[in-house]
Amino acid sequence: MKYPWLKKFAEKLQGLLVPLVLLAMWQWLSSQAIVNPQILPAPTAVLAKWWEYLSPQEAYDPAKAGYLAWLFSGELIRDAYASLYRVMLGFMIGAAMALPLGLMMGASDRIYKLFNPLIQLLRPIPPIAFIPLSILWFGLGNPPAIFLIVIGAFFPILMNTIAGVRNVDSIYIRAARNLGASQTTMFLRVILPAATPYILTGARIGVGTAFIVVIVAEMIAVNNGLGYRILEAREFFWSDKIIAGMFSIGLLGLAIDTGMNWLNNYLLKWHRGIEGN
Repeated sequence: MKYPWLKKFAEKLQGLLVPLVLLAMWQWLSSQAIVNPQILPAPTAVLAKWWEYLSPQEAYDPAKAGYLAWLFSGELIRDAYASLYRVMLGFMIGAAMALPLGLMMGASDRIYKLFNPLIQLLRPIPPIAFIPLSILWFGLGNPPAIFLIVIGAFFPILMNTIAGVRNVDSIYIRAARNLGASQTTMFLRVILPAATPYILTGARIGVGTAFIVVIVAEMIAVNNGLGYRILEAREFFWSDKIIAGMFSIGLLGLAIDTGMNWLNNYLLKWHRGIEGN
């Protein structure tokens, strides 16, 4: 095609076709009163509530705060920031624990045999099952939520790191040995780069899991965040605010996943099958 950007735009537009059709059907069902608007409000009502949720609650007063501070003082902005803060902090702690352990378990059979039984015992337990213990250990607030996020992010990163190190092509290792590479050089220049695609895939899965866990944790242990706000809306039967919060979660999750995908593509330009832009 003469204009490649036009092809990309057409592909993006094609991806919007199904969501737009579903939104039109949803609007029609609500406008015809086929469904109870209290249970399933129309998309226009949800959009109005989302805008109200996003907008500042008070009129602008220069004496209280600057314009930007006022502009970003909406309830949705504060809740999204609180959720994102917990996700990123818990993810970074989980990654900082999982990466060294995964690299050691992948590179050493002795360490792998030592830790693998415990890992395989704990891995199937969903992070949500730790909620009662997290509240007993840490009380309420950010600590139990971050603890649950750490668990949610830890295992995907760990297992992918182990798989990445243990699946390095033996041709690379033999070639490095024939060239006289030391163990440190082999690990830093051969094993780690070859395992990077697995590690980044684990990080992408881990941050997605962390985002799921934070919503559940906020419904139980904290008094702000997107999960808390959805639970609050349920108590007052505000269906439009519940759906607005759900879409906010979806948009934030999409933004995080898009960022992780861009980072993967950027860092893996050298990897075959991935073309740098």
